[in-house]
Amino acid sequence: MATNLDQQITQPAPPSLGAPDVAYDQGFFTQSFGSLKAYFAKLTALFAALFGPRGGKWINVPYGAFEDGTDQSAANTTTAYAITFDTTDYSNGITLSNSSRLNVAQAGIYNIQFSVQLENSTNDTQDVDIWFRKNGTDVAKSNSVFGLPARKSSGDPSHSVAALNFFISLAANDYIQIMWRTSNIGVTIQHYVAGTSPTRPITPSVIATVSFVSNLSTETA
Repeated sequence: MATNLDQQITQPAPPSLGAPDVAYDQGFFTQSFGSLKAYFAKLTALFAALFGPRGGKWINVPYGAFEDGTDQSAANTTTAYAITFDTTDYSNGITLSNSSRLNVAQAGIYNIQFSVQLENSTNDTQDVDIWFRKNGTDVAKSNSVFGLPARKSSGDPSHSVAALNFFISLAANDYIQIMWRTSNIGVTIQHYVAGTSPTRPITPSVIATVSFVSNLSTETA
């Protein structure tokens, strides 16, 4: 991805002062003082940009945005399935692998957000569990249960969006997966084509974003 040069600040290079003579040299002193003065002026401007209003725009932190444009289904109700993605929209230190693994290069606290487009084609209300796995192990207390109404009529299923955000502590090279289980295989994760009258964009089956929050863990046992 191309870098937007309008959104960068320059780190000042330390001045090269050289070695002074044994005797006092006014020229050397004047040159060194001028170099240091320019250097600290640049540092002051840098800190003012970082810590002033809207200073966060200069900070480069890990982030990723992913989506899927396919339908996903469950073969049975007793198996946990990893939600998959087929498109990386944005990636800076967070990458997709094995279709379902969201990998982080930097340790820290991350905020994971998702929206899953669910469809129920059965005549009964159904439930879907969605939770997180870290490095292949279920994350404690990370599950949510989403209820879906029965279909409206034959050929007209009901639709619901499961959405959530979750903070999690990750080490460098950890990966996260979003898992799901349904109470009936008539519940699927669906994408929809663009609509007309009025024009509406494509509906991805899944959208997920991962945002770096802090490199200082405050996680408690």
